Amino acid sequence: MCLGIPGQILAIKDAANLIAVVSVAGVKREVSIACLVGPQHAAQDCIGDWVLVHVGFAMARLDEQQAAEMLIALSELDELD
Repeated sequence: MCLGIPGQILAIKDAANLIAVVSVAGVKREVSIACLVGPQHAAQDCIGDWVLVHVGFAMARLDEQQAAEMLIALSELDELD
C-alpha cells in the first residue's frame, strides 16, 4: 500500500532542480517540489506550505488542518515510526 505523509516545506535547497527541505513528522527530508511549482506558484512561494509527500515528491498542497488531521490518524496507526 502506498502512503503519503504530510510535511511542511521549510526551505528551498536547490531552486534550479526544485528540491526543498521538508519537515515530515519532525524529520527533515529533501523532496522534489516539481509537481507544485508553476507560473502561479514559484519555488520560493512554497516555503511554509503543507504538502503530501510520497516517495520523495511533494504531490499536493494541504491546508494546515488537513495535515494535522492526517498526522493524528497516522500516529494512531503507528505509521509514523
